[in-house]
Amino acid sequence: MTATRKLTMAQAISEGIAQEMERDANVFVMGEDIGKYGGIFGATSGLLDKFGRDRIMDTPISETAFIGTATGAAAAGMRPIVELMFVDFFGVCMDQIYNHLAKNTYMAGGNTKLPVVLTTAIGGGYNDAAQHSQCLYATFAHMPGIKVVVPSNAYDAKGLMIQAIRDDNPVMFMYHKGIMGLPWMAYFEGSSNEVPEAPYTITFGQAKVVREGQDATIVTISQMVQKALLAADELARRGVSAEVIDLRTLVPLDQAAVLNSVAKTGRLLIADEDYLGFGFSGEISAIVAENLDKLTLKAPVRRIAVPNVPLPYSRPLEQFVIPQVGDIVAAVETLIKTSVAEGLAA
Repeated sequence: MTATRKLTMAQAISEGIAQEMERDANVFVMGEDIGKYGGIFGATSGLLDKFGRDRIMDTPISETAFIGTATGAAAAGMRPIVELMFVDFFGVCMDQIYNHLAKNTYMAGGNTKLPVVLTTAIGGGYNDAAQHSQCLYATFAHMPGIKVVVPSNAYDAKGLMIQAIRDDNPVMFMYHKGIMGLPWMAYFEGSSNEVPEAPYTITFGQAKVVREGQDATIVTISQMVQKALLAADELARRGVSAEVIDLRTLVPLDQAAVLNSVAKTGRLLIADEDYLGFGFSGEISAIVAENLDKLTLKAPVRRIAVPNVPLPYSRPLEQFVIPQVGDIVAAVETLIKTSVAEGLAA
């Protein structure tokens, strides 16, 4: 039997990186405060002591420079992991990401591999305002050439990280601050779970049914998975059986898992902490709409996400715009009460 212990998501990510660095000398880490500080959200904690400054490299605040460096190092045969503190900061280095990292393999006719893992923190819920609280995973999922990985718990985080490091393509690895298990920040306890000591991988594009249900499907990702599970507990007390699907990755996307669940329940809610407009909730809705010949919906698809406004600093306003457990419960109850005919009439 494989030995396990309970880890936080931050610990699991750090352990996965360390095990791959031990296995492959070409793996190294660059980023802001990832060395002695261990990363502001703990994702590289302890790595400097194990591997030294030649492989764990703190960088200046020079995102364009070190993402470009990672792209070049990968083209030369290395396997860099690059951390930016917040996804919001990618605006200063977007050209390196979507014009070079995402496209150079295609532009080189497949003759260049770019195995770069780009890690970053996402999400709000702790009053860090409009420039430090976004998710933006749909933004990167929209760009061809980058895989997008968004774990919801420690077990998945380690397996997905190891898979990301071994992948020969650029991978965006996005972790939500509210499920990293940091002692100085309130987080969802369900994100810390049993993690094997030995290395393992989780295949990209395989969603997970984290809770079986019969009455409605909730499709979600990242911290919203933990909220959906709490909502499903409350719904069960009210006599509603909700199935919760954790997508795990947006690119590649497990369409079959979504369609199979909706075929069973006949009702779909997409719960998202990214923006509502042009986001993954719209993509999932479209996939279901394009497969209505194989499905029988009992109610129109519903979506809850962040409205198209900057994330407020004010805690009450932030809680208002980010979907909460109660919002998921209310949306599912509305699904149960609404028929397709009533939805069309409305």
